[in-house]
Amino acid sequence: MNLREKAEAYEVTHLSPYACLSTESKGRKIEEGECDVRTVFQRDRDRITHSKAFRRLMHKTQVFLSPEGDHYRTRLTHTLEVSQISRTIARALSLNEDLTEAIALGHDLGHTPFGHCGEVALNDIHPHGFRHNVQSLRVVDIIETRNGRNGLNLTDEVRDGILNHSGPNEPYTLEGQIVRLADRIAYINHDIDDAIRAGVMDFEQIPKPFIEAFGETSSKRINTMIMNVIENSQDQDRIQMSPDVYDLMLRLRNFMFDNVYLNEVAKGEEKKAKIIIKTLYQYFIDHPDYLKEEYDRYNEGDEFAVCVKDYIAGMSDRYIINKYSEIFIPKFWR
Repeated sequence: MNLREKAEAYEVTHLSPYACLSTESKGRKIEEGECDVRTVFQRDRDRITHSKAFRRLMHKTQVFLSPEGDHYRTRLTHTLEVSQISRTIARALSLNEDLTEAIALGHDLGHTPFGHCGEVALNDIHPHGFRHNVQSLRVVDIIETRNGRNGLNLTDEVRDGILNHSGPNEPYTLEGQIVRLADRIAYINHDIDDAIRAGVMDFEQIPKPFIEAFGETSSKRINTMIMNVIENSQDQDRIQMSPDVYDLMLRLRNFMFDNVYLNEVAKGEEKKAKIIIKTLYQYFIDHPDYLKEEYDRYNEGDEFAVCVKDYIAGMSDRYIINKYSEIFIPKFWR
């Protein structure tokens, strides 16, 4: 019995009856030989963390555009926090940590530069619209390459969890459902932290019912929410919070939208960011030779607008600003 088989046997004897076992995966689009050491979900996790799209998350906005401070969250630190929260819940419920971690690490790979305002800009201008969860699946299925072939060839369970971490449909695995909730738990709490750090909001502005229910510090609020998920999902066939706590969390999310996400100070640069994305999108549409290499490399057969959308969505904040400057800002003679 090799190391992978020992890990698979451990899952059978130690995980919950509701867990998704590695040996029961629906598999990959293209069949592969098994690894002697890692389960299928461990391999998916490693493929995601070694991808170029994952590395670019470190230079993509979470809430505040191109922050100068070292301690503001980026899309990468958000992803790591979602992964940590997801694994804590999965372990407490004896579900598959490896599957949960793979989904968490891959859930935001399709996010645009400039955070959600970039997503809005691309959705406005791209004829087929834009949703980051759909793009995240496209990243792992088509845009990333492995062994000279398009896509990372991930398991169906990881692909489903990535696609359905947001949007109208829930993942079919409990591990995917954990990530869907952990994503909200993470961003609501770390965005409070960042908003206070940025001076956009004072702690005293947070309504008392939220503080009384969840706690005064970020760690206490996160712990309260995690414990509620665990208590209400134990020996259940779905991942859930108690109705009252879930409703309060959604009300806290709405408070954040009104006071942070739509705050004129916090969002003051977003109009410029949207102009950059829309201007570059149209420029690339009008100058297809500019992207000929990318188009031929991994989008053969797609209409050119899809290639442009993929190219822009994959950019980091820094890269898209530099690209805009390179094309539209005059260079001075030296």
